[in-house]
Amino acid sequence: MWEYTEKVRDLFLHPKNVGEIENPDAVGEVGSIVCGDALKLTLRVDRETDRIVDAKFRTFGCASAIASSTALTELIKGKTLDEALTITNKDIAKYLGGLPREKMHCSVMGREALEAAVASYRGEKRPGAEEGEIICQCFGITDQKLRRVIRENNLHTLDDVTNFTKAGGGCGSCVPDLERILNEVWAGQPVEKALKPKRRLTNIQKIALIQDVMEKEIRPLLQADGGDAELVDVDGNRVILSLRGTCTGCLMADVTMKNIERKLKELVSEDLLVEEP
Repeated sequence: MWEYTEKVRDLFLHPKNVGEIENPDAVGEVGSIVCGDALKLTLRVDRETDRIVDAKFRTFGCASAIASSTALTELIKGKTLDEALTITNKDIAKYLGGLPREKMHCSVMGREALEAAVASYRGEKRPGAEEGEIICQCFGITDQKLRRVIRENNLHTLDDVTNFTKAGGGCGSCVPDLERILNEVWAGQPVEKALKPKRRLTNIQKIALIQDVMEKEIRPLLQADGGDAELVDVDGNRVILSLRGTCTGCLMADVTMKNIERKLKELVSEDLLVEEP
C-alpha cells in the first residue's frame, strides 16, 4: 500500500470544500468514473476583480484524489483566475507534504480541472482538451496531454509517465507509443525500455492486499454515499464482492463493480476479476 503523509490522510478523512456551488460561475469536469477517477470543480468568481471567492469539488477516486481536490480548492480560494493558473500539480503535491509517485496523476487531474473551470468562465476551450490522438485507449489519454505532462514534470521513464497520467497502467498495449513519445520529447535521449516487472504475490499476500485496498480505498468512498461492499471470497484471481446499502439495486451498480475492479487491478494485480456471488 501507499505511504501517505499525515496531511493526505487528514484531508481524506476530513475533506474540505466538498459539494457543488449553486449556479456556479465556472465549472471544470475532468476524468471519467468509467476510468476510475473523475473530478468536478465549481467556482464562484467576483466578476469585477476576477477573484475566486469560493471553490467546491466532487470527486470519484482514491484517498489521493480526495486530498488533492481539497488542496486545490484551498490553494485557489482568494486568488485571481490568473494567479490560480500559476498553481501547478507540483504545488498541489507540495501542499500535501508530498504524494506517492504512483499517485501523482491525482494532482495532475486537479490542475486540469482548474484549467477547464477557468476556460468555461472565459468562454474559451480548455488548453489541450480533446485534442490530439488518443494513445492510451484504457484511460483516454492523448499524445498532446502526454507531451505536456512529460515536459511540465520532467518525466524520463515509462513508469513516471504512468504514475503521472495513468497511461500504460491498463492493458499495456500503448507502451511502445509511450516510449516513442518520450524519445520525441527529449530529442532521442534514451528512455527506460519497459515498465517495472510486475511483482509476484503469494495467495496470502494477494488476499491481504485486497482486504487492505477494500478497507482504505474503496469502502470509505462507497460509505460516504450510503453504500458499501462486502468482500465475500477470493478464489484465485476472482474477487467475490457483495454490494450493500444504497449500492444494492442501484442503476449504476455495474459501473460501481467495474470501478472497484479497476482499482483492485491498479493497486493489487491486473489479473483480478470482480464478480458478485
